[in-house]
Amino acid sequence: MGREATKKKKMKKNAKSGGFESLGLNPNVFKGIKRKGYKVPTPIQRKTMPLILSGSDVVAMARTGSGKTAAFLVPMLHRLNQHIPQSGVRALILSPTRDLALQTLKFTKELGHFTDLRVSLLVGGDSMESQFEELAQSPDIIIATPGRLMHHLSEVDDMSLRSVEYVVFDEADCLFGMGFAEQLHQILAQLGENRQTLLFSATLPSALAEFAKAGLRDPQLLRLDLETRISPDLKLAFFTLRQEEKYSALLYLIREHIGSDQQTLIFVSTKHHVEFLNLLFREEGIEPSVCYGDMDQDARKIHVSRFRSRKTMLLIVTDVAARGIDIPLLDNVINWDFPPKPKIFVHRVGRAARAGRTGTAYSFVTPEDMAYLLDLHLFLSKPIKPAPTEEEVLQDMEGVLSRCEQAMANRETIYGRFPQKVIDLVSDRVREIIDTSAELELLQRTCKNAFRLYSKTKPLPAKESIRRVKDLPHEGLHPMFMNVLETGELTALAFSEHLKKFRPKQTILEAEGEAAKLKHQQGPSGQWADVMKRKRAIHENIINLVHEQQQSKSNKEKEEIQLEISPSMEKGRKGFISFIVIELCLSLVIVFFSLKSE
Repeated sequence: MGREATKKKKMKKNAKSGGFESLGLNPNVFKGIKRKGYKVPTPIQRKTMPLILSGSDVVAMARTGSGKTAAFLVPMLHRLNQHIPQSGVRALILSPTRDLALQTLKFTKELGHFTDLRVSLLVGGDSMESQFEELAQSPDIIIATPGRLMHHLSEVDDMSLRSVEYVVFDEADCLFGMGFAEQLHQILAQLGENRQTLLFSATLPSALAEFAKAGLRDPQLLRLDLETRISPDLKLAFFTLRQEEKYSALLYLIREHIGSDQQTLIFVSTKHHVEFLNLLFREEGIEPSVCYGDMDQDARKIHVSRFRSRKTMLLIVTDVAARGIDIPLLDNVINWDFPPKPKIFVHRVGRAARAGRTGTAYSFVTPEDMAYLLDLHLFLSKPIKPAPTEEEVLQDMEGVLSRCEQAMANRETIYGRFPQKVIDLVSDRVREIIDTSAELELLQRTCKNAFRLYSKTKPLPAKESIRRVKDLPHEGLHPMFMNVLETGELTALAFSEHLKKFRPKQTILEAEGEAAKLKHQQGPSGQWADVMKRKRAIHENIINLVHEQQQSKSNKEKEEIQLEISPSMEKGRKGFISFIVIELCLSLVIVFFSLKSE
């Protein structure tokens, strides 16, 4: 009796704790959760699951890695409970990519391990025949990409979605961003009215909001993206460098700053860059895994599987290929190419620092990327400041480092230069590797062409950010490298930066000419000095003329604006001028005839 009372007391305590026990789930579903190792629901699960279980339509917004897949799978498994033959498809989950659909399938099978529910996967890359056979087995759940689902609906005459009770649009913003809007509306039209619809997304663009209004009935909106767009446990590091220095900087980071026991995801712009870095790393004795859109499906599975099992510690990917790759213990993210949209940045770095773990996101920022960096920090509502210059560090190293630590503690972002000395040393090694490999040389040219095309097609930053870039102060060395360099090297760097900013008032020829005159010498030096002075005078006149033209253009624009604001005033002014001109003409005519009569 005492044991039974203790058990009831424990169950009552669990129900109050807000754990999975409090949701009143089916025993088989709850056993699947325990088998998976889940103990406490994440914030998005805690907020959405009770609403979904009550039958409400839900629009949930949360960052990548917040646990939203389990948030819709657990209530779905609870609702469907067991396989019902000849009942038709009862649940539909739509994913933007094949990889995310595969990941969802894996989760569904793990959580539904103790149920007899049947799941069918409809994605591109698999044979239609095998999928027809799966559909013939009367699946309870279909996990699909929109394109392949529409293909089946058009090919199979008796396939219907009217029996669907539970619909999920996973990564909905990505579904719209990849051009599936029309197909989603077509799928929505084929669904029955008595369905529960869930929409999970990281952001809510206007087109998606309109779709939610059309497809969901009085949905409950839950937003966990406002304060947690980026995990507070994630450190952000932004390094300024030139495009051609990225290879050296990446090799240095991997070799010197990232531990061999840390898993790192590297984002690049094109599949050609994936292949180039893959070959470059292998030449250096580093074995990475790779993943991109056009890659053979079997090869992609092998590479991702090796990375997930920690046989490789680096995974080089493009944005499209990275969707659906779930790495729970990811330590670092490197943005080799800076993302053109803040939302893409959030999606990328959201894969690190999950579930209470810490992580770091390293980003390479070229001069062309600075406006995008400002866009990102406007989006995140976070301040951004340049790293202190070498002169400031030399004057008060402890104070400067302390202020940098304080700034990072306050979630301010610091951007700074990658050490030029480090880049120069590693660049020699990179150049040597490329020069001895015909394949790398060819790939490097292909990468340049691909990046040129990528740069033309990516969206432009905000005009305000472009304007603000011109006013940004000069940045110093990133604080992360302060401990690497000695005081002597810092002094040399400070002197180097001072030289870069120095602008002499005279050319060498002018200085020599002045010296010759002081010594009362005549000769070539004095003549060349006069030539340079005349040349300087011409240049100064041209510069002044350009400034005057710019001022004139500005004044002209102001006048045009004034004309647009006051058209009636302008009309009156023109009329008055015409009147004066006519009066003058009449006066001249009278004078002319007067003189003629005399």
